[in-house]
Amino acid sequence: MATRIRTHRKQRKNLLTSPGTLTYVGKSVDIKTQIKRIEYNASFYHEAIDSNLDVCLPRAESTDQPFVTWLNVTGIHEPDVIGQIGKMYQLHPLMLEDVMNTDQKPKVETYENGHLFVTLKMLHFDENSPTELWAEHISFVLGKNYLISFQEEQSGDVLTPVIDRLKASVGKTRRSGPDYLLYALVDVIVDNYFLVLENFGDQLDQLEDQVISGYQSQSLSELYSIKRELTFARRLIWPLRDMVAQLVRPDDPLVSKRVHPYMRDVNDHVMQIIESLDAYRELLASLVDVHLSTISNRMNQVMKTLTIFSAIFMPITFIVGVYGMNFDNIPELHTRNGYFITWGVMGMVTLGMLGYFRWKKWL
Repeated sequence: MATRIRTHRKQRKNLLTSPGTLTYVGKSVDIKTQIKRIEYNASFYHEAIDSNLDVCLPRAESTDQPFVTWLNVTGIHEPDVIGQIGKMYQLHPLMLEDVMNTDQKPKVETYENGHLFVTLKMLHFDENSPTELWAEHISFVLGKNYLISFQEEQSGDVLTPVIDRLKASVGKTRRSGPDYLLYALVDVIVDNYFLVLENFGDQLDQLEDQVISGYQSQSLSELYSIKRELTFARRLIWPLRDMVAQLVRPDDPLVSKRVHPYMRDVNDHVMQIIESLDAYRELLASLVDVHLSTISNRMNQVMKTLTIFSAIFMPITFIVGVYGMNFDNIPELHTRNGYFITWGVMGMVTLGMLGYFRWKKWL
């Protein structure tokens, strides 16, 4: 299960340890790490899936037919496996520490040994709870002729379209280098954010109809629940604005200039997503205000109705109280039709007050 990152305080397992210590920070996982090795170029495609580390070993590349190697590691909870892969590809210990830290926020970092490190989050809704957003930690390491991806899990994997594209040899991916593959993977993750936003939009549309129609049951709790999820999503997506911009630096030898326009396109998508998130947050705040105003107006209507009833019964209660006193010298008590006259007076008072309230437009 992907990590549910929240702002509440929790114990960090990697605190007070030496920098670069490989400690998994996240929920306990029972599955074994799975490794998929994909090799491709314009003319061939080869895929191997295994849990043995031998599949990770770098291979000598043919000079006449260069190829790109994509190593997709699913499961970052085994320090020994991550450490062995790091030794094979000479990955920096701090990079591997960020790979295993599911609390790490999205970032881009370049290391002196010729590696570009990118980490971000996949967002998806839980199948059992379609209103609860989950984040899956994923990291990419870009080398000279290879790309290594580290996924927290593979349930609902959004990277599948890129693999299908490679198999079918569709588009530019098979004819391009690992930097273009990095773009394709980041792009498909960012595009998945639009699906998440559509889900938020559908939820807000339903709640908007409920609030406008005056449906009160659970509306406020659902509004605050969506507000929490939007804040959670914005906290993970906002760093991508600067992160993607760093991928188009002119002095970076790992990302070629011909990939820069595609990275800028991803940056445009990120900006659209952030703007949509902000728009949804403003709409949500407006719905909360409308909901509270509706509740307040309903309460005012109830108080108004009760006040009118109290005002009508006050003179009637006065009349009943006066003639309910036990004095023998009350002349009206011995009137033959006093009972019916009293009822008539109370009825006229009631009708008169109702007419007055209606004339004042209080009813």
